Amino acid sequence: MEYFEHRAPCDPTLIGKFRKLIGEEGVEELLAKTIAVAVNLKLISKKSLETVVVDSTVQPKAVAHPTDSRLLEVCRSKLVELAKAAGIALKQTFAKEGKTLTRQASGYAHAKQFQRLKKPLRRQRTIIEKLMRGIQARMGTLSERIRAMLQAGLDKAQQLVTQTKQRKATGPKLYSWHAPETECLAKGKARTPYEFGVKVGIASTLRHNLILGARSFPNNPFDGHTLNEQLEQAQILTDSTIRDVYVDLGYRGVDAANPGVSIKHRGKAKRLTERERRLLKRRQAIEPIIGHLKADHRMDRCHLKGQTGDAIHAVLCAAGYNIKWLLRMIRKKGVRLFLSLLQALGLGRGTNRSGHSNCTHPLAGFKTYTQRAFA
Repeated sequence: MEYFEHRAPCDPTLIGKFRKLIGEEGVEELLAKTIAVAVNLKLISKKSLETVVVDSTVQPKAVAHPTDSRLLEVCRSKLVELAKAAGIALKQTFAKEGKTLTRQASGYAHAKQFQRLKKPLRRQRTIIEKLMRGIQARMGTLSERIRAMLQAGLDKAQQLVTQTKQRKATGPKLYSWHAPETECLAKGKARTPYEFGVKVGIASTLRHNLILGARSFPNNPFDGHTLNEQLEQAQILTDSTIRDVYVDLGYRGVDAANPGVSIKHRGKAKRLTERERRLLKRRQAIEPIIGHLKADHRMDRCHLKGQTGDAIHAVLCAAGYNIKWLLRMIRKKGVRLFLSLLQALGLGRGTNRSGHSNCTHPLAGFKTYTQRAFA
């Protein structure tokens, strides 16, 4: 800004609108550009893009751990907010009793007194049903738009009441009020047996650890059923044909669904050549890549809304990883590669109308930056 203004430079909702406008295809262009820069600078050969490693992981959603007591308390408070926004005067909001019941339930659950836990949960369900009846009785005089908003909230509340009543609920469950697309994925780990989010597939090169594709797969499909779409995305972004894929045993039995691709895993050890068995040991290299995506590039917690937000967040995390990979290679190769990158991105030296260079030295304008980067 040229001078101080008391108003904000833009509306805060523009970020969300821009994200919806570009969609998953728009952020995939950014990931494709990082791969193209790596190939153009000869950091990775075009042939190495034909052999990839594919694995899946869970991208957790930014939700609290979904216990029944907490979900019911959130449902009560949301119903009260909906009624207040619609102008409905409820006889009672049960705010004080709701906090007391949540505290009792957490104490019983911590002590593993599950029979006593049933009583506060039953009372919480009764409170929600009372609020639902109070809202439904006063919905007739409201406009159609407000009734539709209230009905969506009532449907969520009914789903929560039903799933907490049954010991083994059938059908899709609701794990978060604000993020109904959240799924429960069992990983079998000792520390985190269950994770709440969405399944994400990652494709990387076999040797250079450059990510070639990242895609979310809602509804928790079998790993092998995601391979075709994962390879399709990687081939489009790299503009090359993938011939060999190294995977774990979760991708067995999908050779017929992926013609033209040689799938290699530990179950085919006797049919692999000595060279292929040696390359198969590189498959584990994708595990630390996933670890860096979660620890360093924010894949451990997705704050974007909806299934579209999950898809965009996975691709953006992969693009951030590739950008850091490029910077690391630039530091390793030296300043010459840095200048080549600037030229590839259109930020290098230019010439004026008389044909003379716009800068007196190749490092002019970048001296401070390079001193910090390569110190």
